[in-house]
Amino acid sequence: MTTSARRILLVEDEKAIRDAVSAYLEREGYWVTPAADGEQALEEFDKHRFDLVVLDLMLPKISGEEVCRSIRDGSDVPIIMLTAKGETEDRIAGLELGADDYLVKPFSPRELVARVRALLRRAHADTEPQRDRLVFGGLEIDTVGHKVFLGGEELDLTASEFKLLVTLARYPGRVYTRMELVEKVLGYDFEGYERTIDSHVKNLRAKMHDDPRDPTFIWTVHGVGYRFEVAGDGTG
Repeated sequence: MTTSARRILLVEDEKAIRDAVSAYLEREGYWVTPAADGEQALEEFDKHRFDLVVLDLMLPKISGEEVCRSIRDGSDVPIIMLTAKGETEDRIAGLELGADDYLVKPFSPRELVARVRALLRRAHADTEPQRDRLVFGGLEIDTVGHKVFLGGEELDLTASEFKLLVTLARYPGRVYTRMELVEKVLGYDFEGYERTIDSHVKNLRAKMHDDPRDPTFIWTVHGVGYRFEVAGDGTG
């Protein structure tokens, strides 16, 4: 999945938050359309096709709840709600309106970007074909032949290293937690095996000559896990 094709409607009345979130999303390659109130949000939604909506609940003119209801009347687009309300009842109410995820203010724009990636990945997983060959500049991954070439030279990867690389590379920009990688790569979900993923990543980086301090392919998301990006493509 390439983020450049994904369009996001960002509905937030506080300019400082709107500008900060827009900057983070655009840096990741998303096409962001901002809206400062509920009325403008619905106008923009009627004019364009969006892949995801980031929606503040406390909006002028038309409330975020009403905007969500209106969108849900005719669309199943993923919605992430933003709110200053942190009570459990408020979160449940937001989800019952049709939101897919919920963030309480103040929040980290980086966390929001990670959630956007995850939602888009789930939303489009069933519609995107699984390619037999993944190519990123000098890196070529043959998923059928179980071979990886870097700069024309075949890498000697273990089965787990190969599966780890394919899992990450299928969705560039998608952040995987260590536990997700344990389940996808190793096939079990025991908490103690998270460090095993760190070892596999370390070995994979060494074979790919990928410096973790200045990565070309595999990036550490501190406190979360890992993601695959090609350095210099505007999303790393």
